[in-house]
Amino acid sequence: MDLVLEITAVILGFAYLYFIIKENKICWFFGIASSLVSIWLFYRSTLYAESILYVYYVIIGVYGYVLWNKSPEEQLKVTDVKASSHLLIISVGILLSYALGYVFSNYTDAKSPFLDSTTTIFSFIASYLEAKKKLSGWIYWVVINLSTIFLYHNRSLDYYAGLTVVYTVFSVVGYIQWKKHLNKENKPYNIVH
Repeated sequence: MDLVLEITAVILGFAYLYFIIKENKICWFFGIASSLVSIWLFYRSTLYAESILYVYYVIIGVYGYVLWNKSPEEQLKVTDVKASSHLLIISVGILLSYALGYVFSNYTDAKSPFLDSTTTIFSFIASYLEAKKKLSGWIYWVVINLSTIFLYHNRSLDYYAGLTVVYTVFSVVGYIQWKKHLNKENKPYNIVH
């Protein structure tokens, strides 16, 4: 049963990734469906932080759809955050990762609690940036995905590890595509807090 869940989630995940790079709002439906399947799979694999992450993905999927489903004149454009904001984002991410890892390490039977927690917390951050169409979200995804490949492989979730390899490549593609859109606008007010 776990293999069927994993393959289903992977197929839905590929569809999500394809449509988000294209900035097509249908991506959020595939993301939500993939996340719902993944919640149960990760719980069964004792990757509890990943299960929590996928609950968040369902919520951010709804949020992303609402944000992206505006009238043409209100639609989000690709922008980015100031470079100085990343220091705060990374610092808060590290602190929250340690706190969550500590809880899972001491109070559950979680496997790889600190790595699982770190990829989870930074995935929260990257997902939010993605929903807001912030270019640097893709950079966070490259680093997160590279770390997650090891995490999934270590739990024998080889299809998910394979999906994450593809996610890493497509995160680079997504960055390039969104960067083109940002450069096309080429206006100084595209950088916001």
